[in-house]
Amino acid sequence: MKIASVTLGAAFAVTLAATAGAQELKYANWAPPFHTITEAQIEPLAKAIDEGTSGAVTLRAFHGGELGAGPADQYVRIVQGTADMGWGLPGYTSSQFPKTLILELPGALPLDQPGYAALWRAYEGELKSEFPMTEAIALWGAEPNILMMKDKQVTSPGDLKGLKIRVAGSIAAEAMEALGATPVQLPMTQVYNGLQTGLIDGLVSGASVLSDFKLSEVVSSVTTGPNLGRLTFYTVMNKPVYDGLSGEAKAALDAVKGEAISKQTEEAWVATAAEALDAARASSEITVNDLDAAQSKAFDDALAQVTDAYVAEVGGAAALAAMRGE
Repeated sequence: MKIASVTLGAAFAVTLAATAGAQELKYANWAPPFHTITEAQIEPLAKAIDEGTSGAVTLRAFHGGELGAGPADQYVRIVQGTADMGWGLPGYTSSQFPKTLILELPGALPLDQPGYAALWRAYEGELKSEFPMTEAIALWGAEPNILMMKDKQVTSPGDLKGLKIRVAGSIAAEAMEALGATPVQLPMTQVYNGLQTGLIDGLVSGASVLSDFKLSEVVSSVTTGPNLGRLTFYTVMNKPVYDGLSGEAKAALDAVKGEAISKQTEEAWVATAAEALDAARASSEITVNDLDAAQSKAFDDALAQVTDAYVAEVGGAAALAAMRGE
């Protein structure tokens, strides 16, 4: 069976031609179809399953929250069988993933070290229990977080005092509070409007959102340099569905899941972020503040207490050591 990619205007959708009697797996994508996740992960998974089973098992993506809006309930949707597979952010349900979220802490990893490898190093011994009733397909990190502002310039922690900064979860919220900002938890799908209307002054996230969610249209400045941590992501599959796959379907999926598809997905995130930052630097509408080590130190020093306190609170010393390969 052949995989068909169809472009409708700006939207990019993954569709799979159905064959009689084929088993169709549903992938829940809460983001728009042109998001990095489609080409980086959904298409490769669909291709591997299709080719590995000669079309007997297919993967169909439901984009834009068609199986349920927003990322917050993605894990529940997979467990309950609304979808067979889907991706989400641990930060949206922080209480379920206390040790997984260690990777999001400021300074948990150096900026140039990959997140996917750190997560898989810690998975079997420290993180697996946080993913009940599912099979982990991919675990990865985004590019390092930066600050993106609507109409402010941030070059020191003092510049954030009193500003409303969108965060994805409790880790980033504590970090922003330590820097004097007021954290606002808001789904990424609502950030564009939040910046437009003044609900938030800015956000902390990876630069990929400048293009993936078109935030370059409403952001006037970005700040890079401080180690503000990074977002983490998962793709999971309903465990009974995974266990019920045919031998060839399971073999096809097993050949790409884990570090292989995680690495590919994270590298796509990083590439999207690099392109988005290049575009920002080339834009006359966006100012890019690249802070050097001395300028970044004020941020890093203020955030060290957040990292230390969180690791102690969740008993995460062993998880952090595993992530760091210690």
